[in-house]
Amino acid sequence: MVQLIVGKRGKGKTKQLLDKANAVVKEANGNVDFLDKSAQHMYELNNKIRLINVNEYPVDSEDAFVGFVSGIISQDHDLEYMFLDSFLKLSSLEGADISNCIKRLEDLGEKYKITFVISVSMDADELPDSVKKDVAISL
Repeated sequence: MVQLIVGKRGKGKTKQLLDKANAVVKEANGNVDFLDKSAQHMYELNNKIRLINVNEYPVDSEDAFVGFVSGIISQDHDLEYMFLDSFLKLSSLEGADISNCIKRLEDLGEKYKITFVISVSMDADELPDSVKKDVAISL
């Protein structure tokens, strides 16, 4: 499953994502990972949440990003939630169509029973039609 938190830069998407991650870790039966472009939010996350700084790895395309996420999944069979902040930067899709990448994440989520919660720096009306159904919060 994919849930999107959308809104322009500075609208509070990261705060929403952090709050949601900290809430679900209390009830989750499995593990929770938080992917970000830095370790800046380390102290705002519950210590049971694994923070991964994607910028420490050579992720420079959509394929590399999906491969990176797949590698995380392959190493953690108890993974239940994956939070992705700054999705457009992490996936190298700034200014590009995100629908294929979101579909690939949906497929991974279905196959491995993982919920992806993703912040996207776009207004809901700018999203491709195929992903508008996944919007959970629009700021």
